[in-house]
Amino acid sequence: MGRSPRRDLLAGLTVAIVALPLALGFGVSSGLGAEAGLATAVVAGALAALFGGSNLQVSGPTGAMTVVLVPIVAQYGPGGVLTVGLMAGVLLIGLALLRAGQYMRYVPAPVVEGFTLGIACVIGLQQIPNALGVDKPEGEKVLLVAWRALVDFVAFPNWTAIGLSTGVAAVMLTGARWKPTIPFSIVAVIAATVITQVFHLGAAAPIGALPSGLPAPSLAFLDVSAFGSLLAPAVAVAALAALESLLSATVADGMTVGQQHDPDKELFGQGIANLAAPLFGGVPATAAIARTAVNVRTGASSRLAALTHAAVLAVIVFAAAPLVSKIPLAALAGVLLATAIRMVEVGSLRAMAKATRSDAVVLVLTAAATLVLDLVYAVIIGLIVAGALALKAVASQARMEQVDFRPDVPGEHSDEEHALLAEHIVAYRIDGPLFFAGAHRFLLELSEVADVKVVILRMSRVTTLDATGALVLKDAVEKLNRRGIAVMTSGIRPGQRQALDAVGALELLRLEGREYATTPEAIAGARKHLEQAGLLPLKHRPHRIRKAAR
Repeated sequence: MGRSPRRDLLAGLTVAIVALPLALGFGVSSGLGAEAGLATAVVAGALAALFGGSNLQVSGPTGAMTVVLVPIVAQYGPGGVLTVGLMAGVLLIGLALLRAGQYMRYVPAPVVEGFTLGIACVIGLQQIPNALGVDKPEGEKVLLVAWRALVDFVAFPNWTAIGLSTGVAAVMLTGARWKPTIPFSIVAVIAATVITQVFHLGAAAPIGALPSGLPAPSLAFLDVSAFGSLLAPAVAVAALAALESLLSATVADGMTVGQQHDPDKELFGQGIANLAAPLFGGVPATAAIARTAVNVRTGASSRLAALTHAAVLAVIVFAAAPLVSKIPLAALAGVLLATAIRMVEVGSLRAMAKATRSDAVVLVLTAAATLVLDLVYAVIIGLIVAGALALKAVASQARMEQVDFRPDVPGEHSDEEHALLAEHIVAYRIDGPLFFAGAHRFLLELSEVADVKVVILRMSRVTTLDATGALVLKDAVEKLNRRGIAVMTSGIRPGQRQALDAVGALELLRLEGREYATTPEAIAGARKHLEQAGLLPLKHRPHRIRKAAR
C-alpha cells in the first residue's frame, strides 16, 4: 500500500499514542464523554483515511470542532449533536460534488492565523473547570464559564487537580523541546494516572467507566422534526470541517515532497466519516493538523499510517477500557492546555501583524470574533473585512490623470494650431480598475471638467470594468453632454464591452459616433466636431493617421 509499510505502521502507532489522550479530552470537552471521542477517532479516522483526498491526513475529534459543539450540546442535547454530525456529513458530500474544495485557496492567511489563535484561546479556557478540579459551571460563553470556575476554585481549592493539570502540561511543553520524537502526552498521562492510583488521590476525578468496544450502529437518536432548527448548526459544523480539513491537507503537502491532495475528494472523505461517526455515538470529525504533522514527521508515506492509527485506537477501546477509565480528568485538561499553547505560533503571528496594517486588523478581529462569537461567524467576519480592505487597496491603485494629447495629434501642425486645439480639448487616461469600490471618484473628477468642448477618455489601460464602473462612465458622458461637452473614447477592450453594452453606455457613444479604436482617431473626431461647431477653421483631414499607443 505504501512504499515503506514498516514506516507507515510505526507512524500509525506513534500517532495513535498521541491521539489517545486528545480523543479522550476532546470527547469530554464536547459534553458527550470520552467514549464519543474514542468512537470518532476510530470510525471517522478509518473512513476519512480510506475515502479522503490526502495520503497523509489523520482525522478525528479536534479542538476547533469541540468549540462549536459545546453550545449545540447545551441547546439540543447529545442527540442533537449526533443529528448535526449526520447532516454535516451530507452537506460535505454535497460540497464535494459541487467541487467546492478549490475555493479554500481564497481564504487569506491572516484569517487562518486569527482563527487558529482564537481556537487556541477557547480550547484553553474550556479546560479551566477540569484543570481546577471543579464542576463545570452553567453557561455557554467560554469566558463566563472559565470565570465562574475560577471563583468556585477560590472558594474550594483543589490543589490535587491543579497540580496534575499543570504538571502534565509542563511535561508536554518542556519534553517537546528536549526530545520532540517522544510522545510526552501519553507519558505524562500515564504518570498522572499512576500517581493518582498509588497515592489514592480521591480529589482527582477520573474519566469514569467506558464501554469495552464500540456500540452497535444505530439511528435511534434521529429526530426528523428537528432538522429545521438544526440546519444552521449543521452548516456551521460542515463549514468548519471543510475549512480545517483542507487547511490540514495543505499543511501536510507543504511538509513533504511529491504529495498533493485532492480537495474535493478530501471533502467527500470527511463527509463519509461524518455520516458514519454519529451512528456509533461519535462527535463530528475533521482532519487534525497536530496529528497529521506527527504522522508526516514520523515518516508516513501512505494511507496505511492513518488506518493503523485507527486500528490501534480500536484495540485500546476493546482491550484497555478499564485502564483508560482511571485517567484523571485533570490530566486530560493538562494535555489540552499544552495543545492550545502549542497551537499559537508566535513567529507567524508576529510576521502577519508586521506585514501590513490590514493584515493585523484582520488577524485580531478574527481571533476576537472566535473568542466572543463562534468559529463560523469569525471566519465570515474575517473574510468580509479582508475582502473589504483588499478592495480598498485595489481601488486606491486606480488613477485618472490629464495627459498631453499633442503627441497623438494626426498630421503636421504648428504650435498655434496645437494651442488652439488645447483650448477646446482635454484628454484623460484611466489606469487600473474602474469598478464599484472606487468608480464614483471618477464621476466626481469628470464632473469638475470645465471650459472645454471635448473630453477624450483613453481607456486602453483600464484593467477591470464592472456594471458600476460602466454606469458611472455613462452618467459622466450624459452630464458632460448636457453641459455641451462632447465625450470621445478610445481603446475600449473587447472584454469591457459587455458591461458597457448592458447599461447602455456603448449605445450612447455609438449614437453620437464618438467611440474610436485609437487615440489619434479620437482626436481627429474631436477636431471634426469642433470644426462643425465653428470653433476651428475648416481644414482638410490628413491622409495618413499616425499609429499611436491606444
